[in-house]
Amino acid sequence: MNTADLFMLNSKSSVESIFSQEFLINLALLFSCYAYILLIILISGRTEGVLGFTRKSSRKFLHIMVGNLPFVIPFFSLNYFPMNFPFFVAAPFILVTFLVSPYSPLKRMSMKFRGLSGITEEGHQLGLVFYAVSYTILAVFFSAKPYVIAAGILPMAYGDASASLVGEKYGKHRYRLFARKSFEGSIAMFSVSFLAVAASMFFFSIFYSFTAVSFVLVTFVVASVAAVAEGISPLGFDNVTVPILCALTFLWLSRGI
Repeated sequence: MNTADLFMLNSKSSVESIFSQEFLINLALLFSCYAYILLIILISGRTEGVLGFTRKSSRKFLHIMVGNLPFVIPFFSLNYFPMNFPFFVAAPFILVTFLVSPYSPLKRMSMKFRGLSGITEEGHQLGLVFYAVSYTILAVFFSAKPYVIAAGILPMAYGDASASLVGEKYGKHRYRLFARKSFEGSIAMFSVSFLAVAASMFFFSIFYSFTAVSFVLVTFVVASVAAVAEGISPLGFDNVTVPILCALTFLWLSRGI
């Protein structure tokens, strides 16, 4: 074996070694995300009885905590097809949330996971499924740009939860388009969405070459879109309309950065 062949062999061996190590690190991070989600599901199913949460509050707690996952994506180094690990974080939970919903063909599974199915509200039986679908779609297209995913998911996670809780407690001025909402809830949706997305831009500016300040106006518009989308979306469909429209708005106004 000549020197050139030996060099090529050593180079190939080094690349395989690095890739193998990189793959294992990403795999470990993936399973850590699974463990986190399952823990949140477990806690959410018990907040009603142990902490005195209402069923709606338990559901919103689940939404918020799962919505934090975009902050993990920068730590995945394999985030492109076919090794799109952020996609693998979200996709399995489409099936999981459907199987524990009232539409599940596996009633025994639904009973075993009644902690999750029990916090599915009347009129929102597929809300968690829609949430998982939205997250998966965003992960397919934007896993290399997690700040775009955050711009879609955080208004749903934090903004919608705040809108629901504020609207229920303080909503005195009601309006109805496709669903009954309150102006107080919509204001909360806008305000919290703006703060959540703005905060995420500061976080992601650590990893990517942009300044958070440059996105202030974009964040304002995204929060406005979130408030409008939530206000006109009935029966849990805001779990689709808010993330997708907010992400696309962010991408468009930021010129695809």
